[in-house]
Amino acid sequence: MPNQRRVTRRLGLQALLAAAVTVPLSSAAITPSSASSAASRVRRVTARAAPSKPAPRLDVMTFNLRYASTAEPNSWADRRPVMRELLLRARPHVMGTQEGLYQQLLDIETGLGPHYDWVGTGREGGSRDESTAIYYDTRRLAPVEHYTFWLSDTPEVIRSNTWNAAFPRIVTWVRFRDLADGGREFYVANTHFDQKSQYARERSATLLVKRIAEFDRRLPVVVTGDFNAYAHKNRAYDTLVDSGLVDTWDAAERRGPQYATFHGYHRLKPDGDRIDWILTSPGVTTHQATMDTFSMHGQFPSDHLPVQVSLSLR
Repeated sequence: MPNQRRVTRRLGLQALLAAAVTVPLSSAAITPSSASSAASRVRRVTARAAPSKPAPRLDVMTFNLRYASTAEPNSWADRRPVMRELLLRARPHVMGTQEGLYQQLLDIETGLGPHYDWVGTGREGGSRDESTAIYYDTRRLAPVEHYTFWLSDTPEVIRSNTWNAAFPRIVTWVRFRDLADGGREFYVANTHFDQKSQYARERSATLLVKRIAEFDRRLPVVVTGDFNAYAHKNRAYDTLVDSGLVDTWDAAERRGPQYATFHGYHRLKPDGDRIDWILTSPGVTTHQATMDTFSMHGQFPSDHLPVQVSLSLR
């Protein structure tokens, strides 16, 4: 219901702290109640699975959106139509985003159209600050449960930051049901590691591995994020892949050209370092991996390139 969705998205921190019951997932974003101090309050929803049939491939994207700003050049007003066109062309089934602000996330939802929804909460515990929102195609996927925790020694404490990070950092994960695959379930975890502190990045990777190990081990896992760490050149990366997670860029049967995924609105750097990755659990097949270099009249939609992969989860 549209009216209920608006109210749900605007729950304040006071309502978050007062929430004491499990509530259904709205047709919109995760509310701050998902960041409750009790991990047991993971919210669950039900969805009807489509009849079993051969599953099409799952298209997954990770995209640091660059937070909306009015500053020129590269204001959100200038970037928004470029972002819309890129996403309309790409049409990922699921997309992990970083840095999105509330109104910016609504703009992207509008641009994607009526068949997309999203789950996310702000890193400060509300809906107005930067988020690690996850978008999904409702024709293909239905959320079963979702949760947000903080990358700190106290993951269930809102806004906690114990590792000298520049900002509080979070992970949002969703357990999805694939409506095109007889209701098969899988996890998507999305994050944004700190850009300042290597110590925070390493500790974040360790905590993320620990939390993934608590998922239902029978189900595939997909991890998206801006890790602010070069693939193959950082201990945070090593921690994640040493845990058994697979770098889809390396594992892909086919790859597009590689660039530095952070370009800062400057000329693209061929064969540059990747800080934006998509990882999976073992057993997932990566058919194709690409970096989307789309721009319009010299305007990029973000200061990062989105990375997209085509997967088979079985």
